[in-house]
Amino acid sequence: MSPEQIIVLAIVQGITEFLPISSSGHLILIPAFTDWPDQGIVTDVMVHLGSLLAVIVYFWRDVLNLIGGGLDLLRFKMTDHGKMALFILVATIPAVIFGLYLKSSGMSAQLRSVEIIAWNAIIFGIVLYVADRVGKRVKVMEDMTIAPALIIGLSQALALIPGTSRSGITMSAARFLGFERAEAARFSFLLGIPAIAGAGILTLAEFVETGQSVPTDALWAAFLTFFSAIAAIAFLMAMVKRMSFLIFVLYRLALGLVLFALLYNWIPGINLNLT
Repeated sequence: MSPEQIIVLAIVQGITEFLPISSSGHLILIPAFTDWPDQGIVTDVMVHLGSLLAVIVYFWRDVLNLIGGGLDLLRFKMTDHGKMALFILVATIPAVIFGLYLKSSGMSAQLRSVEIIAWNAIIFGIVLYVADRVGKRVKVMEDMTIAPALIIGLSQALALIPGTSRSGITMSAARFLGFERAEAARFSFLLGIPAIAGAGILTLAEFVETGQSVPTDALWAAFLTFFSAIAAIAFLMAMVKRMSFLIFVLYRLALGLVLFALLYNWIPGINLNLT
């Protein structure tokens, strides 16, 4: 990859992984809108791992509490942190099951289409708007129980379909359940840790088993993604304390409409190959 492609991938991944606008969808769109070759699944995984490191660093206190809680569970000791670790674990299971199904059925590649991204950008943008409008703002993470954790986890499974947005759909579910915006975002980010880590490790293990090594370009992209992701997390956490998700809803609707316009040649003089 060229230095320009590496930088663009890092910026796009870092920003879109945590803003509710779908990182996987945007990564797929980059080759479609440029003359760059598809960066490949390994690079996609590496930039996701760069995002993962940003979450761990930003929420390091929560991460340490979850690790301590997990160790408490192994000692058969139920603490508040142990309960949260259990909720994160339970909420991760649906995504694992759905991910294995998509992989074994071969549907993963079929879902990487611009039309699917366009539909999901609009549909789940509307879902985010409705959730943010009707959801009460009365619950914090300490109010989490097994049932809402599982519901949010089920929603996370849908994020394996490009264009849905993992952070967007999980925050939508949390808002429907009455969690405050900042708390919905916080749980969403922590919930993403095992999901992103598991998918990344599995994909890299399969890649290494073929005798190949991770390209240096992918490592640089992951390194740069870390910094853009930290900035995106800080921005979102500050924004949701003062504003609604409306700006992201409008962006998703605009993105979906523009993609449909380009797909079906609604704009005279512009004919991109997005199929």
